[in-house]
Amino acid sequence: MDKEETYNALKRFQQYVVRESRSNLKRMKKNSSNKLYQSIKGSVKVNANSFELDIEMLPYGQFQDKGVSGKKKKYNTPYSYKDKMPPARAFDKWVVRKGIAPRNKQGQFQNRKGLSFAIARGIYINGIKPSLFFTKPFEKAFKKLSPELVEAYGLDVAELMEFTLPNLK
Repeated sequence: MDKEETYNALKRFQQYVVRESRSNLKRMKKNSSNKLYQSIKGSVKVNANSFELDIEMLPYGQFQDKGVSGKKKKYNTPYSYKDKMPPARAFDKWVVRKGIAPRNKQGQFQNRKGLSFAIARGIYINGIKPSLFFTKPFEKAFKKLSPELVEAYGLDVAELMEFTLPNLK
């Protein structure tokens, strides 16, 4: 497999993973601010004996993808809440975007602090269910890589994922 073929195969891989990850975010309704969607980007460089494949996203994308175990509800994930809740202020704008800001009987907006705290506590207790919005397209694209490319570089899906997302460990 020559350098150009390798580049083209890896570029198709990268474009597929980015496109499908973004599509999954929309379909799963995990795209409320559009920031995570916009942050998913990739690049490919191929040299004579090596290649560089980068796919990046905001760090919290890893938590959305792999999930986070809560205090009571556990998931098969490397992440978990142990003794600290997520900050309630992190949910203030999210509550407004989702249109669930509390109102009184006259229809006036109420203070969102209590609602934000309740959401943060719920996430602390129940965690974040893994969505695999990134993992599934990555694994599917890996299966489509040519056997020559996989063999030439000794690629393994877990190692390639770790190598490809170095800033999100």
